[in-house]
Amino acid sequence: MSQKAVISIVGPTASGKSAMAMQIARQAKNLGKTIEIISMDSALVYKGMDIGTAKPSVSEMAEVIHHGINIVEPETPYSAAKFAKDAKQWVKEIQERNNIPLIVGGTMLYWRALAYGLSDMPAASPEIRLQIEQQAKELGWAAIHDQLAKVDPASAARLKKNDAQRVQRALEIYLQSGKPMSEWLNEQPKDSGRGDGDIPLHLRLISIEPSDRSVLHARIAKRFELMIEQGFLQEMEVLHKNPQLHPDLPSMRAVGYRQGWDYLDGKINFEEFKDQAIAATRQLAKRQLTWLRGISDREVFDPLNEADMQRCEQVCLAHYQLN
Repeated sequence: MSQKAVISIVGPTASGKSAMAMQIARQAKNLGKTIEIISMDSALVYKGMDIGTAKPSVSEMAEVIHHGINIVEPETPYSAAKFAKDAKQWVKEIQERNNIPLIVGGTMLYWRALAYGLSDMPAASPEIRLQIEQQAKELGWAAIHDQLAKVDPASAARLKKNDAQRVQRALEIYLQSGKPMSEWLNEQPKDSGRGDGDIPLHLRLISIEPSDRSVLHARIAKRFELMIEQGFLQEMEVLHKNPQLHPDLPSMRAVGYRQGWDYLDGKINFEEFKDQAIAATRQLAKRQLTWLRGISDREVFDPLNEADMQRCEQVCLAHYQLN
């Protein structure tokens, strides 16, 4: 088993990744094998964020073991590097139990960290971070973004002026190292991630990509309406009242949650909240698809084609010699 590539099911949000993973796990169980799912989603790691993240149900998690869900409080950041470390350990433990690991999710930075490692960027510097924050209080984040544009135009071009967390990190890296963050990201990582001595690991990428973007957009809108019906705003109210949370935390920057926070702050009305959350989710899906299309060795399956999804299921089962 240790020599077998681990299947990673990826795709844009609302494409049907989780449903496919559950179907494969059920089929494996019928064949006498146990699949354990490793969630590769930067929002599912947080406790108390269930409805807006489309977290698997209690019954689904009771039926199939899931890893990487509800592992940190929303005030605690969780990084791609931490995911890669944790996921490798989960894979090792699952295989030691003679079970089958199945990685599922759409956070492509997590996948990159696991498959290739991350470039050896400088660690966070509290001193430089405080200096940037003080400048931002005096001048505003737009001025900080302008500073970044002078030293790292590539990073500045992809970051919005009000994206304080990422603008701060990009400028911090330059001030620490004298090298733009964009250069760090473009460098070949030292750790391949596919076999780092402790845990031999290589991935087979199964990508669920809808052939019709408009159908995906309709799914996104319908799913968000369902989240509202299920009590997403009530979930947001609990988070909003938590004194340890604020809108610049990674957890509260997740799509839907940032817009929900603005609504509860009275910055936008209910219709604007819904429209902006759905638009942000569409943008997330677009970014995910763009990232995936840059990966040449992925195997693409169309969730809008029933025969294609049956083939996807059979390919995954055959990979582990289960059909």
